[in-house]
Amino acid sequence: MKWIFNLLMALCALSVTVSAQPLPVEAFASIPDVSHVSMSPNGKKIASLVRLNTDEQQGTIINILDIDTRESIFPIQTDNEKFVILSLSWANDDTLLIKAKFPAVRYGTPTTETRLIKYSLSKKKSMNSLSKQSLKKFKWMPQIQSNIIDKLPDSNDHLLLGINGLGNKANFESVIKLNTKNGRFKFVQPAEPNIQDWITDRQHKVRIGIYHKDTQFRIYEQADTGEDRRILWEFEAFAKEQIWPMGFAQDPNILYVKAYNNDLLAIFKVNLTDPKLTKELVFSRKSYDVEGSLIYSNLKQKVIGIDDSDESEYTFWDKEYIGLVNGLNKALPDYRNYITQFSEDERRYIVYSTNTKEAGIYLFGDRDAGQLFPIAYRYKSLTPELLADTKTLSYKARDGLEIEAFLTTPQNKEAKNLPTIIFPHGGPISYDSNSFDYWTQFLANRGYAVLRMNFRGSSGYGFDFMQAGLKSWGLDMQNDVEDGTRWLIEQGVSDPKKICIVGASYGGYAALMGVATTQDLYQCAVSVAGVTDVEYLVKSSRRYSNFEIVKKQIGDDYDALYERSPLSKAKDINVPVLLIHGDKDRVVRVQHSEDMFDELEDLDKQVEYIELENGDHYLSNNEHRIQTFIAIEKFLHKNLH
Repeated sequence: MKWIFNLLMALCALSVTVSAQPLPVEAFASIPDVSHVSMSPNGKKIASLVRLNTDEQQGTIINILDIDTRESIFPIQTDNEKFVILSLSWANDDTLLIKAKFPAVRYGTPTTETRLIKYSLSKKKSMNSLSKQSLKKFKWMPQIQSNIIDKLPDSNDHLLLGINGLGNKANFESVIKLNTKNGRFKFVQPAEPNIQDWITDRQHKVRIGIYHKDTQFRIYEQADTGEDRRILWEFEAFAKEQIWPMGFAQDPNILYVKAYNNDLLAIFKVNLTDPKLTKELVFSRKSYDVEGSLIYSNLKQKVIGIDDSDESEYTFWDKEYIGLVNGLNKALPDYRNYITQFSEDERRYIVYSTNTKEAGIYLFGDRDAGQLFPIAYRYKSLTPELLADTKTLSYKARDGLEIEAFLTTPQNKEAKNLPTIIFPHGGPISYDSNSFDYWTQFLANRGYAVLRMNFRGSSGYGFDFMQAGLKSWGLDMQNDVEDGTRWLIEQGVSDPKKICIVGASYGGYAALMGVATTQDLYQCAVSVAGVTDVEYLVKSSRRYSNFEIVKKQIGDDYDALYERSPLSKAKDINVPVLLIHGDKDRVVRVQHSEDMFDELEDLDKQVEYIELENGDHYLSNNEHRIQTFIAIEKFLHKNLH
């Protein structure tokens, strides 16, 4: 138990006890101090993305730490405008793989491009994973170059990559075997029409193809790479019959799938030699969908659990690893402790510990040495003593549907008659939780109660709940947000004369619709990268492969969609509005906010508009985040005080 005592002492040393007080905007608005932590296969190196904040440079930089010597190198940096790093992983002990994205335009259509960059420790050099010579073999420059199908752990210098632009069916995805040393490749699986993704078995053969055309999906299986295929399942988008392959057991005939168990998504396994393809239940939750991906142990040669939740929680089914997690929970009983990665021999590991008031701590564990110690804070200046409590609650919508929600209230204030922020999430097929949220904590630190709700259509609550959100923009989904606001007033938590609705993406849409349709409820609205014209949103998807999915999710009655758009209801908005949007947003085009601003301004409404130069949908750039939060703080203070 000595390591537990040492760990607790180390955590205490990292924390600073302070009284509740307003923190600088930068403490909340800045991108994380540390993120994307990844351990090398031998457990000796830890790569992470670190915020860079000096007078000369802003952005993020990759840190590669040697655990034994405690020495670091910093091989790659970005300003988060030219490109944004999406993830870090190791191809082998020498080669770090970096997925990056950047905005581009193809044939007049705004797109997001991705690349797979490699950094060699021994050569101290970074380059594109595909060599210039290899790229000459493509019919065009592939848009997505980062889809790793299989890291081939038995072959240190190779991986399988899914990529378009090759062969006679270049519009669809081939699988190539890429040499990570020289950037050359050879064909493994030729592309097939409408097969969008491929899955290998544990013997590294390409076995499963996922077909997608319009709203139809098919799951194909082949006995070996390139052989004849058969259809295992076919279904429509959003159908209850959907069955999604997740990966194989060591036995190449046993496939794990995700499918509905009554109303909730669960994990099953299927024997592919069974003519009936009978599903055997493996793992389910009582009240929520199971999400995430399989955890496979190369040592035990079996699936040992699932990576499930927004913090990449490891839920183990194997007794040995259940025991390890139980030990962590005893050491840190007030935290949610998520093992996020193991070394190749599974003796070293990374833990991410968090709770509502803990922004996140990364810890390194060594099972042989009996060590567990913190290596980084996700937000080092956001100590628990400064953060607000969040309570999980529920309320009934007007039709009786139970809505789960999360209420955060300022420190040292009774939850009575408070100025309040209603904060619906984006997506909308997404969800909020009672985990740390930097937007929420910022608003609570400024003295506001914050209510986040998982309105119908949010993910994680089963088939019927999801279905209730289809084609429901501006209808029942919007009512759920309004009902939560009125419920909070009835409970006496909110001052009914000091409520603002704030949101990003779909949440921005909900904020603007809120002030357009319920003029008596909110005193102001903030929309960050929000949708303002739903008709335009759907029509602008025409040149993308997901167009039919978008229509099925949102609708294709264009007149009705426009009527359920904030842009069509600008005349009904009689409270101050703040619009913020990045001009390089590839998810919700900047035209949404530009048009809304013009319409409100023409009608002499109270509106402010901030356009973020080179800004994306996610406020990836530190300066843009700070600019956004400063503007929101000023706007709220002006209109709620």
